[in-house]
Amino acid sequence: MKSLGIGLIGTGFMGKCHALAYRSARAVFGDVPEARLEVLCDVPGDKASAFADQFGFARATDDWMDLVADPKVDIVCITTPNKVHKEMALAALEAGKHVHLEKPMALTMEDARILLAAADKTGARTIVGYNYLHNPAIGHARKLIEDGAIGRIVHFRGMVDEDYQADPELAWTWRATKADAGLGTLGDLGCHLISLATALVGPVESLMAETRTVHETRPMGEGSDERRPVENEDIASALLTFENGVHGVISTSRSAWGRKSYIAFEVHGTEGMITFDQERMNELRLYQNRGPVSEQGFKTLLTGPAHPPYGQFVPAAGHQLGFNDLKIIEAHTFLKAIAEGREAVPSFKEALHFEAVIHAIAEAGETGRRVTLK
Repeated sequence: MKSLGIGLIGTGFMGKCHALAYRSARAVFGDVPEARLEVLCDVPGDKASAFADQFGFARATDDWMDLVADPKVDIVCITTPNKVHKEMALAALEAGKHVHLEKPMALTMEDARILLAAADKTGARTIVGYNYLHNPAIGHARKLIEDGAIGRIVHFRGMVDEDYQADPELAWTWRATKADAGLGTLGDLGCHLISLATALVGPVESLMAETRTVHETRPMGEGSDERRPVENEDIASALLTFENGVHGVISTSRSAWGRKSYIAFEVHGTEGMITFDQERMNELRLYQNRGPVSEQGFKTLLTGPAHPPYGQFVPAAGHQLGFNDLKIIEAHTFLKAIAEGREAVPSFKEALHFEAVIHAIAEAGETGRRVTLK
């Protein structure tokens, strides 16, 4: 198999996650091309050099255009702040590179559509960083639904909450502006929940919503008297109607004290229910209305080798996978799709729907009207 060169832009939380994932994908799965860590980009240059050495990249640069133009780079991984996603992804596509882009695709739906059109034009492969979709527990939930384990699906209920913006005295950052971050909790957290809802139930047809900014201003630094406005939403709630007629309720907050990575959902069927909580990401709970009523109840399914691709990591149940393992599965998905000449999931095409939903929620929250997705 022909090896593939990786160019990574950004060395923060997700940048490190990408580096670990591409270093590990072939070791874990064995059926994909070698991923060569070729170029790492960050600013300033000495920071890029230090992280290139730590992560194992062949060279470093402080110019992302230099990385995109490098003939040794086949895949460009973009893990930068949201406002530069469009520019970087477009340049990479135009240079003939495959693109692994962290969500959101872009700040606006117009820009996201431009990215999809560019990917379609060049024929490059794309994937967007919705790594929760790659959890073996989620894959098994989808299989249970497809197999009719809980009957006909009638309702989806979901929440995604964190507390990283709960403190009103937390300093103002770029995440508070529409020009730099775009949407707030919807673009950072809500899109993950929509990706799961879509994978399990199907595309969203229309919705109604409310959005709120909990902390309208934030200080410019610790102890500072200067405060700047928060332009995007801290919380959002929506009533969804899926294309297949299923109803749904979702909420998201980045100001929920005590929540760390709370992505929880319930899928209600005519014969039972499936529930999940990302903070207990190796467990799935299943209720089926079968057998004597006195013996009915939820059972906990602990993921193991019977839930692919868990067994590629650990040969026994109960040993647990983690967040970074999901990114390894995501990197493997992309490497395999490139090697086989097919689209990865979720590509720009699938991810565009996730973003269309969160932007529709923002619109409905502003107008108070039901929004139908186009």
